[in-house]
Amino acid sequence: MDNLMLNNKIYLEGKIVSEKKFSHEMYGEGFYTFDLEVMRLSDSVDILNITVSERLLTGVDISVGTEVVVDGQLRSYNKFMDGTNKLILTVFARNIEPCLERSKNPNEIYLDGYICKEPVYRTTPFGREIADVLLAVNRAYNKSDYIPTIAWGRNSRFCKMLEVGDNIRIWGRLQSREYQKKISDTEVIKKVAYEVSISKMERVRDSEENTDAVLQNNEEGAV
Repeated sequence: MDNLMLNNKIYLEGKIVSEKKFSHEMYGEGFYTFDLEVMRLSDSVDILNITVSERLLTGVDISVGTEVVVDGQLRSYNKFMDGTNKLILTVFARNIEPCLERSKNPNEIYLDGYICKEPVYRTTPFGREIADVLLAVNRAYNKSDYIPTIAWGRNSRFCKMLEVGDNIRIWGRLQSREYQKKISDTEVIKKVAYEVSISKMERVRDSEENTDAVLQNNEEGAV
């Protein structure tokens, strides 16, 4: 189980922007959710959903406006909404504490998982290269989290070589993105999507092959 704790790690610093709401109870333990505003380097913000156990809230101020640090994992679950199942993403907090000093990177995530859907490569009208990759990250008790990720530029071109079942590692940040969905000829609603924006990625097989080559070279050069 320890390894499954290491394949999904997220670190956030931000400001609480919503009151906590009761989410659910499991084995007598209550869980609450709230929204966290996390700054980007571009000075825009991501509004991210946090799920936290009541047992972590003892002595911690999570009122609106409070700045906190959250360590945890990115989790997914299906929720039946508007007649269809929707994939919901939330940051499951394993530790939460006051943010006393901001770091250079307030939004960091690391995932080690398996491609569960063929990557979709495309270019924007402005010629920017993008690839969408759905990653299955194993969790304890034979569960998995299904996490949408997005790659840019040379990383997106690399995704064209990936196949379903490939084991990859990614580093990046969790982002929120607003978009408009047309529900009739006259009505459009605003919705929010969550995804991991990839800054670095590697295929585990490639990484292991490179490591083997380094070890072999070291052994050949040993006296």
